[in-house]
Amino acid sequence: MTAFTNIRTGLVAAAAVLTLGLGTASGARAQESQDERQAAQREAIAKLRPMQGVWVGPANGMNGPGQPFAVTQTERIGPMLDGSILVIEGRGYNPDGTTGFNAFAVVSYEPDTGKYEMRSYAQGRAGTFELTPTDTGYVWEIPAGPGVVRYVADITDTTFHEVGDFVMPGVPAQRIFEMTLTRRGDSDWPAQGAIDPRP
Repeated sequence: MTAFTNIRTGLVAAAAVLTLGLGTASGARAQESQDERQAAQREAIAKLRPMQGVWVGPANGMNGPGQPFAVTQTERIGPMLDGSILVIEGRGYNPDGTTGFNAFAVVSYEPDTGKYEMRSYAQGRAGTFELTPTDTGYVWEIPAGPGVVRYVADITDTTFHEVGDFVMPGVPAQRIFEMTLTRRGDSDWPAQGAIDPRP
């Protein structure tokens, strides 16, 4: 038996003793607390259900001063962890069919604070941003020097419209992004394709 196996066995035994020592009442309380948290998360993420599905349409904006872009944007959005988080992939296609933009994000809800957050990955960068649901979609912001880039989305059964504006005190807002997507249908991504544990 290797040293690693001895350590692992010892840790498992210690965890078992600790669990027994906690008793059934505290274990039941912990389970109830966990169930309550997950129920709150599922309820909160359900408010974003209109986002879910497959979306396609034109997007355009500015990568920087004098650097406009135009792509065909696709979004696939679906729940995971029994509906307690929302997973998003955005992919923008250039006119020649190559990928001009690709982003991935996870939206979650923290019951302790009552806030949503989005962890986003795009173009070699990552960040965590507060996301605020609205009656018709959501709002989120990225700090940008003395200002912010504010994204506002309006979503219906058939259309997903999002704009991004650079906003700074004392200066007119500057539009740097806009997409208008049409719903193509439901998506079983990313929940489909789970690994079958059977041999």
